[in-house]
Amino acid sequence: MVSNPTFPVIAIDGPTASGKGTVAQLVANHLGFHYLDSGALYRIVGLASLQNKIALDQGLALAEMTKSLRIEFKENNIYLDNQDITELIRTEEMGLRASAVGAVPEVRLALLSLQKSFLRAPGLVADGRDMATVIFPNAVLKVFLTASAKIRAERRFKQLKNKGISANIDILLSDLLARDERDTQRKDAPLLQAMDAHLLDTSEMDVEKAVQKVIFWYQKVSKEVGI
Repeated sequence: MVSNPTFPVIAIDGPTASGKGTVAQLVANHLGFHYLDSGALYRIVGLASLQNKIALDQGLALAEMTKSLRIEFKENNIYLDNQDITELIRTEEMGLRASAVGAVPEVRLALLSLQKSFLRAPGLVADGRDMATVIFPNAVLKVFLTASAKIRAERRFKQLKNKGISANIDILLSDLLARDERDTQRKDAPLLQAMDAHLLDTSEMDVEKAVQKVIFWYQKVSKEVGI
């Protein structure tokens, strides 16, 4: 952790469907901080790579494409080249595609400066796979938020059902485990818990309690470093 940072960062990492995005957004709202959903950036790259017909083994081409993307976050919507892609990138297909492009070193490097640009006053809550380990290693608070694979699959199933999207929970669990393996085993910036991160297992915890826990940790550390 850093002492008396100018703009504090809360970095929340964790596997897919762990609930980190929801928790991070609510924590940001509570504190009045900016919010970075780094996973959305990889989903956008995944979508753009399909639209531009760029194969996943074309690292340099993917990187050049990534640098040229015009991405905007407006309220709760996400735009790519002025097109609202909020719903397009939230499909399971784009989730798998995001995990795949996230394993391409050139893409990760191309997105580095964009992710860091989200850090502005009064502070930032960032969630993803490598926020605490790579993007914001000096974050004042680091959290590794997870849940059992079974619970995460059930949560994703309920999310899709509520949106009127049919899904098979066994297939969801299989895809989720495949993404976990890809994310944890990739060579560049693998998903792992930072040594100084708090572990938050939400398997038996609702969103409200998880949010309260993160805020408690932040309030405690902010007093310690004099924010």
